[in-house]
Amino acid sequence: MNVVMTTPEKRMQEIAEKVRHGERLSLEDGVFLYQTDDLLSVGQLANEANLRKNGKKVYFIENMSLYFTNVCEAHCAFCNFRKDQGDEGAYTLSGQEMIEYVEQHFHPGVREFHIVGGHNPHVPFQYYVDSLKALRDRFPEVTLKAYTAAEIDFFSRISGLSYKEVLQELMSAGLGSLTGGGAEILSDQYRKKMRVTKADVSEYLQVHRTAHELGLRTHTTMLYGSIETHQQRVEHMMQIRELQDETNGFMVFIPLSMQPINPRAGIRRRNSAYEDLKTIAISRLMLDNIQHIKAYFINIGTQLTQVSLTMGASDAHGTIVKERISHAAGALTPEGITREDLVWLIKGAGRIPVERDTFYNEVKVYE
Repeated sequence: MNVVMTTPEKRMQEIAEKVRHGERLSLEDGVFLYQTDDLLSVGQLANEANLRKNGKKVYFIENMSLYFTNVCEAHCAFCNFRKDQGDEGAYTLSGQEMIEYVEQHFHPGVREFHIVGGHNPHVPFQYYVDSLKALRDRFPEVTLKAYTAAEIDFFSRISGLSYKEVLQELMSAGLGSLTGGGAEILSDQYRKKMRVTKADVSEYLQVHRTAHELGLRTHTTMLYGSIETHQQRVEHMMQIRELQDETNGFMVFIPLSMQPINPRAGIRRRNSAYEDLKTIAISRLMLDNIQHIKAYFINIGTQLTQVSLTMGASDAHGTIVKERISHAAGALTPEGITREDLVWLIKGAGRIPVERDTFYNEVKVYE
């Protein structure tokens, strides 16, 4: 019997042909792309796929990250943001206190509040509803992109309401979109090892499914770089892809590079630039039904973000203004960035900067 051996070069060529003919990549394809050391070919293929979807446009938004509380009942192994009630540094802000904070940093160009926080069991669900109402009433022109799927699951548990009822309450209070956090790695085995006691895989997906059925368009993430295997990363992407086939409700996929707990941790405790770029490129190739892949400069830095724009990324995130979660976990990047710097960064990659709103409607094209 003749056994035909496929060389890595031939395997890469087969994957390239599938991508160029619009054929969907398999689990085995995705794992191979992680295992190959041919980063340039993977990046070039992702660049081709992105240019077909988005041309040379790269999107960003003027936004602010807000955190109403860092008190959290969960004890995820990778989190350095959470506090217990009564700990030094623990806080729970009222709507008015948050408005006072926003007014210190706000300017008229801000289009989105990105709101996440701890799962604080010491306040009722109504607190989270009222938090959104306070912001909507004071800043009616700003979209409220608020809460993760894990937070929605938590609200359901403390209120006794269904996911649908929780989301409808929040939408009445001004919710415009869900954030993508809480996904971590969509593997129950991983979640058990990493002490992720919040929403499990099926609950995370069901929250987004319910949101999409209610007409909310949402974001989704993958937190990579700890104990997960390459296969688990690809399986994560495929579960997101399957739900997108069903609902078409995800606007963007955001690979989040795991940060070490200690801000002074050396480079060996961080994901390599090679791994970060490869993950962005593979995300673009696997998630053929999601329009945008985001390069999150908070986690990978501004210069690597710029490189990623030629390797599959079409979104450079936004201005943020004082990010806290990744920085609590040791991020060495800026806490925010100006619009002018984002435009410069995107143009430097030979791309066209496009200021957008939460829903990827174009606000201004910087030709």
